Amino acid sequence: MGYNTLAVVGSQWGDEGKGKITDYLAEKAEVVVRYQGGPNAGHTVVVKDDTFKLHHLPSGVLYPDKTCILGNGMVLDPPVLLDELKALQGRGIVPQKLFISDRAHLIMPYHKKMDELEEKSRGAEKIGTTMRGVGPAYMDKYFREGLRTGDLLDEKEFALRLAFILEVKNRLFAGVYGEEGFTVNRIEEECLAAARELLPYLTDTSLLLNRELDRGARVLFEGAQGTMLDIDHGTYPYVTSSNPVAGGICTGLGVAPSRVSRVMGVTKAYTTRVGDGPFPTELKDIIGDRIRERGREYGTTTGRPRRIGWLDGVALRHAARINGFNSLAITLFDVLSGLDEVKIATAYRCEGRRLEEFPAGLGILEKCDPVYESMPGWEEDVTETGRMELLPRQAQQYLKAVEEVINVPIALVSVGPRRDQTIAAGHLPLGG
Repeated sequence: MGYNTLAVVGSQWGDEGKGKITDYLAEKAEVVVRYQGGPNAGHTVVVKDDTFKLHHLPSGVLYPDKTCILGNGMVLDPPVLLDELKALQGRGIVPQKLFISDRAHLIMPYHKKMDELEEKSRGAEKIGTTMRGVGPAYMDKYFREGLRTGDLLDEKEFALRLAFILEVKNRLFAGVYGEEGFTVNRIEEECLAAARELLPYLTDTSLLLNRELDRGARVLFEGAQGTMLDIDHGTYPYVTSSNPVAGGICTGLGVAPSRVSRVMGVTKAYTTRVGDGPFPTELKDIIGDRIRERGREYGTTTGRPRRIGWLDGVALRHAARINGFNSLAITLFDVLSGLDEVKIATAYRCEGRRLEEFPAGLGILEKCDPVYESMPGWEEDVTETGRMELLPRQAQQYLKAVEEVINVPIALVSVGPRRDQTIAAGHLPLGG
């Protein structure tokens, strides 16, 4: 049986390599859609010898024939998005079918300033935000004080709302932080001129997407960040400000749950995270350093070195349950080559108790020690391996152990950054 929609969802703390997996799957898709997040996300995609770093745009934008949609659940920074588009155009990639929701919220300059000031004020309790203004933009959205892309279509009304918002924000900057606020002219110069250049892309993307689904189009839903950064289901408060989980697709795009046929989870062969917060399997030794350097584990958006750990099967089970994974993609598998031993955390131990499921409380999580299943490693270079059965025996055993930990079959194994360095382990659930 074939399925015409597939969601690609991160199962860890983001940075799982979703960009490469989405790019690989997009070849068979007709529509690629992003449903949440903003420029705090970063996807790196390698096409032949070219490397592309995307922040707002879906990975499918690198295919000229694909329809690409930025959904209403996103928050958009107009100058950053415009620069991203111009950078692609400078490399000969001109998106012909790009659409932006007229209900997506705008990241304004005062959001980025608020992000910076709030993070500094937290001191040792800082969240580890990317300082891109994403959290404050979502905060204004839910405080009903945000500005949406479609608001730009009525210049007079937009100006009135902006003036009111700036009056409120400037009192906050002056009274709480002792900082200078913003003028309308400054907002115009830093943001609005770029925002108007995006107006030709605006449409009711929910209507557009549902019409594509009605005609049976093959649609790929692309999330940013990962399950463990979800505002509800992640390691709160060390999380993002939106819902990267599969459930965020419906609200972030205006589609019914029945429209999502299959969900593919993406996980690295190990675990990483950027920013603060508990990390039970973290490695602070020479093995962690080796994995970081071999995997080039530095943030696409921030450049910050990522924290490294063994694969966390407890967190992976949590992600599989919440998202309903039908299949799994393993990325950066080649990075584990050369290790004498590889490990998967199958449970936690906390104050004498064994925990099989991921706890909600950070106080508990910070006391958890991983219970590992250890396996022999492999020396062979797997970067040019094209089939599962050609992988070293120990590598195949490791993948089998991952499947058993979460009871989800592996569909893809990435053994390098290029599109062709991807092993398809059986049938792919998109239009087959």
